[in-house]
Amino acid sequence: MWEERAYRARRDITALATQGLGVSDLHAAAIRVINARVGTDLACWATIDPETLAISTMTGARVAPEYEQWLAHAEYSVDEPHRFATLALRKQAKAKLSDLPDRERSRSTRLNEVWRPLGISQELRVLFLTDGVCWGAAGMVRSGRDFNDREMDFLTAVAPAIASATRLAVRSEARYLSPAGHSAIVVVGSSGELRAATPAAQEWQERLDQIAPGRFILMMQLMAGGARTAASGSFRARLRDARGHWAVLEASPLIGGDEDQIAVTIEPVSGDHLLGLLLMAYGLTAREREICREVIAGHSTSDIAARLFISTNTVQDHLKSVFTKVGVRSRGELVARLRPDRSFRTERISP
Repeated sequence: MWEERAYRARRDITALATQGLGVSDLHAAAIRVINARVGTDLACWATIDPETLAISTMTGARVAPEYEQWLAHAEYSVDEPHRFATLALRKQAKAKLSDLPDRERSRSTRLNEVWRPLGISQELRVLFLTDGVCWGAAGMVRSGRDFNDREMDFLTAVAPAIASATRLAVRSEARYLSPAGHSAIVVVGSSGELRAATPAAQEWQERLDQIAPGRFILMMQLMAGGARTAASGSFRARLRDARGHWAVLEASPLIGGDEDQIAVTIEPVSGDHLLGLLLMAYGLTAREREICREVIAGHSTSDIAARLFISTNTVQDHLKSVFTKVGVRSRGELVARLRPDRSFRTERISP
C-alpha cells in the first residue's frame, strides 16, 4: 500500500515542479501532499544551500518565538544530534530521535527545551538528496506514537523527488537574479537578541518577515549560531526574501566588549555569489563546473585545456555535456544563461 502512496506522491510533486513555483511555494504545496499521507503535529521544511549546508529558507509550521530561539541555537550547536548539516555531510537520508541512545537524547536541546515542553515526544528528520547533493530537509514532529517503518519507507521513497523539484525551483530563482537593497550590519547578542543594526537592516527585516513574521530575527540567530560553532570563526550563507531578491550573509564575532556578540553583514548578491549554486542546480560535475567558470572568464578552448591540464578534445566533450544539461547550444548562450550580467566574447564550438 505504501508503495502506491509513494508513487502517487512522487507524481504529484513532479507535477508541482513543472509549474514554475518558487522554493517556498513548492515546499508549501509539497508539505500538503506529504501531510495527507504522514500525520504530524508540526512540519517545517528547510532549503539547504548545497555549497555551505546552511539553511537559506524555511517553510511550514512555526512554534512560539521563545522556542524558535532554542531551535536556532540547536541547529548550530556542536553537541546537538541530528543537525541538518551533520546529516547532509553523512548523506544520511533520515534520522529519528527515538533511535538515539538515552545519553544522546538527554543532550538534545530540541527535545528537552522545545518538544517536551510542547508535549511532543517524536521527531523525524528527512533529507532531500539527489545525486548525492542535499537541497533541503524536513523536520517532522508529533506526540504519541513514533514514526513507523512504513512511514519511513514512504518518506525515503518520496524524498528524491522533492530534492529534484527543489533543485529545479532553486535553479529557476537563481537564474532570474534581481539584486536590490542596501548593505546592512546587525549585531546579535549572546542570547540571540538583536543589539544594534544599521538603518538598511530594517528593509531586510521587512522583506524576510513578509515570508513569515519573525523570520528575520530567526535567521540572525541561525547566523550567530553558525559563527559560534564554525572552526574559522565566521559563517556564510545565502537567503532569498519574499520578493525573490537574494542576499549573502556573513557572521563573525566582534572583538572586544563585555559580551559574546556576533556581527552579521547582509549584502545584495551579484552574479558571482549565485554562480556556484546555479552550476550545482544544473547537476554539473565538479569538472564541468570548472570548465563553466573558465568559459565565463572568457578563456579559449586551448587556454582551458592548458589551465586544467587536459586535452582540447576533453574540453570539447565536457562542453557538449554542459550544453545538454543547461539546455543551450553555444558558449554565448551558456554565459547568458549562467551570467546574464556579464558580456562575453563567443567562440564557435564544433558539435
